[in-house]
Amino acid sequence: MNILLIYPEFPDTFWSFKHALKFVGKRSALPPLGLVTVAAMLPQTWSLRLVDTNVRGLTQKDLAWAECVFISAMVIQRESARQLVTRCKEAGLRIVAGGPLFTDEHEQFKDVDHFILNEAELTLPPFLEDLAQRKPKRIYATTEFADLRQTPAPLWNLLNLKHYATMSIQFSRGCPFNCDFCNVTALLGHKFRIKSAAQIIAELDILFTQGWRGPVFFVDDNFIGNTLFLKSELLPALIAWQRDKNDTKFITEASINLADDPALMDLMVEAGFDTVFIGIKTPDNICLSECSKSQNGNRDLVEDVKRIQRAGLQVQGGFIVGFDHDLPTIFQRQIDFIQRSGIVTAMVGLLQAPPGTRLYARMEKEGRLSTQHSGDNVDGTTNIIPTMSLATLKDGYRRILDNIYAPAPYYCRIRTFLSEYKVPHVQKNLQFGHILAIVRSSYRLGIADRERLHYWKLLFWTLCRHPRLLPEAIKLAIYGYHFRKVCDKHVI
Repeated sequence: MNILLIYPEFPDTFWSFKHALKFVGKRSALPPLGLVTVAAMLPQTWSLRLVDTNVRGLTQKDLAWAECVFISAMVIQRESARQLVTRCKEAGLRIVAGGPLFTDEHEQFKDVDHFILNEAELTLPPFLEDLAQRKPKRIYATTEFADLRQTPAPLWNLLNLKHYATMSIQFSRGCPFNCDFCNVTALLGHKFRIKSAAQIIAELDILFTQGWRGPVFFVDDNFIGNTLFLKSELLPALIAWQRDKNDTKFITEASINLADDPALMDLMVEAGFDTVFIGIKTPDNICLSECSKSQNGNRDLVEDVKRIQRAGLQVQGGFIVGFDHDLPTIFQRQIDFIQRSGIVTAMVGLLQAPPGTRLYARMEKEGRLSTQHSGDNVDGTTNIIPTMSLATLKDGYRRILDNIYAPAPYYCRIRTFLSEYKVPHVQKNLQFGHILAIVRSSYRLGIADRERLHYWKLLFWTLCRHPRLLPEAIKLAIYGYHFRKVCDKHVI
């Protein structure tokens, strides 16, 4: 059977990095990890073809070749997914869909023939068995959670890796915390489930064998959920793997209590981690209590961030405004916190209530759900009716974006970060993508853009004070260009 796996296009968002990718000649920030993992679970006798529409368009030849289509998507890919489902239906193809979008909203996709919901390790095998017997059901779902030690390595050979800026792998699923706005536990549970160190090394070896030499993103929602295993098995294995791999860089997500464990941070840096995303959310303790983000409460969050930076990990941060207890002063407090912390990549969004979360249930009970969850963290929309007037909330949100991504404060924040950041002992040699970024940014940001004075000031400042961090400074300058484009697009 000819199986066409399709990944919908991401809109122009904060994390799409579409405007930044042009500087390095890439087409997509990340690969469709879920689809290439599902592909590894399909019968080996099937012929597989994958079309990531973020990289290339879906053609009539693709549709004519296929006998069945598998499509996976996140909520933010909703519109592209709708269009692709329509095209596949018009082509007369059997459509099989899964992933977070369809798990939450399968009732809205009438043209899909079969839904593989929740975790595919559990719901895909019964579908395949029923399909072989020509009696497949429409919906396959489960309330159980998969054993990741049985998850196969992704089929990376289905992709052209050169089109991606970063590869991704998954070490764990689940999160021990209970933030009421987050749907991670609704989808993946509280129990922290992990792959073995041998599985992770095997997946990295496959990527390395296929020629990948760029950064790798561990997509875990909280990488440090099992610190004992990290310290005793995974990180030592990664350190050993790195010895002949030319210093591969890793990125991940973690909770703020990472700052409490210097030994863990040192091991992560030695293993190759140089960036970590942390959900800061708000500097207001009352709002942290409101959303049950107790792990962030009663801490000096700015000092925590700086402690992580000094260990050699750049902190990317997620922030939210629109909590019930937010006062009008929260907007300036968020601005001040972001500037003082030196969090250059600061994603600020309005509070939203994804289906399946405790926040969604509370808003529904209180009659405060207003529209559909967009899935975009920074589009200036919210699906709840806030206690603060919506006009005040949107005006304050716009003020945050106008401030933190304006050239002057943004470039100041880069310098704040670089002044704190502990330079890694080993740094990667310049590759073609780095050189391309330097050349293109020198023209686009250094000559043609309104920020040119800030750009050159940053470069000369970095050359004088932290010359080894020049590639990082240029990368962050390029990120700022992308963030401004996205923020300007979402005029509230």
